[in-house]
Amino acid sequence: MSIDSEKDTRLLCGRIFTQAELDDVKETIELFPQLSFNELALTICEGLDWFTPKGKYKIASSKSLLKKLEAEGQIDLPEIQFRTKRRKEVVQLGWQTEPGNVIQGSVSDVTPVHLEIAATKESRKLWNEYVERYHKLGYRRPFGAYQRYFITGSTSEGSRYLGALLFSASAWALADRDQWIGWNETDRAQRLHLIVNNTRFLIFPWVRIKNLASHALALVAKQIPTDWWERYGYAPVLLETFVDMEHYKGTCYQAANWTEVGQTAGRGRMDRNKQYPSTPKRIYMYPLRSDFRDILSAKGGVD
Repeated sequence: MSIDSEKDTRLLCGRIFTQAELDDVKETIELFPQLSFNELALTICEGLDWFTPKGKYKIASSKSLLKKLEAEGQIDLPEIQFRTKRRKEVVQLGWQTEPGNVIQGSVSDVTPVHLEIAATKESRKLWNEYVERYHKLGYRRPFGAYQRYFITGSTSEGSRYLGALLFSASAWALADRDQWIGWNETDRAQRLHLIVNNTRFLIFPWVRIKNLASHALALVAKQIPTDWWERYGYAPVLLETFVDMEHYKGTCYQAANWTEVGQTAGRGRMDRNKQYPSTPKRIYMYPLRSDFRDILSAKGGVD
């Protein structure tokens, strides 16, 4: 165990954890007291996207992490339980997220467009509901460091929500991404938190604004370093996302100058004891700093 040079991060069991991620581990234990030790370790892996290089969950490392935290007196591990089902956060759909009036035109018709952080309990609940209702993948409780955004615009009816974005923890091991960065395993373990993943991107179905998606991505690139610094005490240097080419073309990322660097291995994120194949997804990256490679390989420093 060692302390990383970045603020409030720790190297535990071969992975850098932010304090926010460790706090979420503790919260998960408190929220799900009926889980067995094995179920708890799996839940932690799912939340952190904690994989081996071959794409399997790092259950043994997750158990070691939990035991270390218990030895430090930070958590109390559950007694052996016999329940096998894990509780899932249920999102109730209400009238507030019912389809709105059609909004169409160009970005200039809804200027100014802003990214609004879902900072209150009420706005987070509303964000969750929109994503559950209209995103292909639905809502999943974010884990570790994350930031929810609403895309807002000005219309004849006043300010309106136009869409939603989520940025959260980066994927643990991606061969094509890591090769593009020039990462070795040690650098990745120590600096993975400096990459954040666009895990949800939703333009509401009734919003038909040309180029809105790429415009929102441009706003994110300017805003997210400051937002992340204010919330977590450090700024990411690189953004990533995955595009399912069976359903999407990645046009908005291309228009916003994101770089395609390869594809995922095509293993389902919910894979447990077996490997359930899923569609390989294209990996897109966006540097937030020109010297991101130096920073991610410890040749440079973060201001």
